[in-house]
Amino acid sequence: MITKVLKYTVLSLGLTFVLTSCDDLLEPALENQKDLEALEKEALSVQRLILNAYAALPNYYDNSDYATDDAVTNQKSDSYIKIATGGWTADNGTLSVWPGSYAGIQYVNLFLQIREGQRYVKNETTNALLTRRLLGEAYALRGIHLYYLLRNHAGFVGNDLLGVQLFDEALDINSNFNVSRSTFAECVNKALADFNEAVKYLPFDYNDVKNDAEVPAKFRDITTDASIYNLVMGNKARQLVNTQIIESFRSRLLLLAASPAFLNSGWDKAADAAATVIDELGGVAALPADGITYYDGNNVADATLAEGANPKEILWRGNKESSSSTQESNNYPPSLFGNGMMNPTQNLVDAFPAANGFPISDVRSGYDAQHPYVNRDPRLDTYIIHDGSTAGVNSSVIRTGRNSGSNDGIDKVESKSTRTGYYMKKRLRMSVNCDPSSTSGQTHITPRIRLTEIFLNYAEAANEAWGPTGKGSHNYSAYDVIKAIRQRAGITDTQYLDECAGNKDLMRQLIRNERRLELCFESFRFWDLRRWKANLTETARGLDVNEDVQGNFTFEKFDVENRSYQSYQNYGPIPQSETLKYNNLQQNDGWK
Repeated sequence: MITKVLKYTVLSLGLTFVLTSCDDLLEPALENQKDLEALEKEALSVQRLILNAYAALPNYYDNSDYATDDAVTNQKSDSYIKIATGGWTADNGTLSVWPGSYAGIQYVNLFLQIREGQRYVKNETTNALLTRRLLGEAYALRGIHLYYLLRNHAGFVGNDLLGVQLFDEALDINSNFNVSRSTFAECVNKALADFNEAVKYLPFDYNDVKNDAEVPAKFRDITTDASIYNLVMGNKARQLVNTQIIESFRSRLLLLAASPAFLNSGWDKAADAAATVIDELGGVAALPADGITYYDGNNVADATLAEGANPKEILWRGNKESSSSTQESNNYPPSLFGNGMMNPTQNLVDAFPAANGFPISDVRSGYDAQHPYVNRDPRLDTYIIHDGSTAGVNSSVIRTGRNSGSNDGIDKVESKSTRTGYYMKKRLRMSVNCDPSSTSGQTHITPRIRLTEIFLNYAEAANEAWGPTGKGSHNYSAYDVIKAIRQRAGITDTQYLDECAGNKDLMRQLIRNERRLELCFESFRFWDLRRWKANLTETARGLDVNEDVQGNFTFEKFDVENRSYQSYQNYGPIPQSETLKYNNLQQNDGWK
């Protein structure tokens, strides 16, 4: 597939893509069927190569949670069910980013090959500044695509930890595609080199300056004119890659590399990378108070998102969706006219601690199995609809028991009702009405990077590098970060956290659990379990809650879906279509 993809990136630039706030500098008409010679003569088509590299990025919500112990789906034909239950093979492309990310890299390499001397706009100074920004975007995007390729496809061949194929130049139909994979370390270093190059050309963030004196020193060799700077590096460029985004991906890459499934070293570098972002934004105090509901409230208000801006919790996002009801239609319970696709598991519900911060398995938590949702971490009710929850525009009571008489009950309506006794609430806006007779949508945003993730990256890496209370060269520890995250959630009792502060292993468990809760349903769990070399085979469980005629409740836990993974599946496969074509392209161990 890679040959075909890369061949046609040269011949066709007709990839549809809309990016927030592109304005005139990034909105040329699409040009189709341009050969390389024509591209070299048409600057707007050259610029379009960068936009196509953006378009090839993977989606943030990939719903891979369906294949973990956090969730199942009621869509029985969903490909993640096959992956989770023993049917994951090298020819299953659900988790492959191979064609998309290599296409993105080809777009970048083409741009770098033919960028010299291009004139994108008439004004010479503006053109020079835009040329610098595009160059930074190109290197950044190549590094980002390489990160995704490593996350999805790196793995062991014998004793060798391999990455992917590295292509530094644009390829054509005569190029040699039959090359061996570089080592994982070589690929990490290549991505880091691209990130280092990119930050030379880009601002930390894109914002208008008020006057000429505020033009950053980094760009004053080109212009000291605020109007020109703002045109290229100001509000109009928001949602394009900047240094803040690059450093966030550096954090992701180094955390991946340091993890037990990969190099199992370099935790200090991973912590330092995350701290670069945190420090620039103001340290631990920068954790947004309303970040838990990044998808709701003031975070998605028009005033907050004006001119392509982000709420504080979101470092990078996709386009704003106005008057949308797609998330709710997909995931609301059927009584609210939804399809209930994402079904949280009892496993995940049990991971939410008591209100005092103790795990519910600890007697000090005060957990009462006859009142399982009372005195729990407030995030449980924020993120998950359980029996007795209220939801929707009318705050309707949701009953999930098999015998509740409601279509929201377990397995009541095929492909609409929950399989576990739970529905996802996170990502949804309760002010959306999906009733066909009175449908009303709301503004939605989909993040690409959340600030909370970067805090969690730091906590994990800092604990491994320096212990729970060690700070390295920074002003805060893993303990400090987790304390801030839990207090934001409403857990103000620090007794359990203080116990973990004296034990690196306990703190590791707590950090991983906090990551599970804070990032649930955001497509992290699938990858985290693998990089941790954690248990992949925990059966997904549910809870049936029913009330008898006397008003007494019964609670019955049950198995919903087995998980069947082999140890080699900590690493994804190289697509079988590629290994069949190229004998030098080694497949990861275990995959056929």
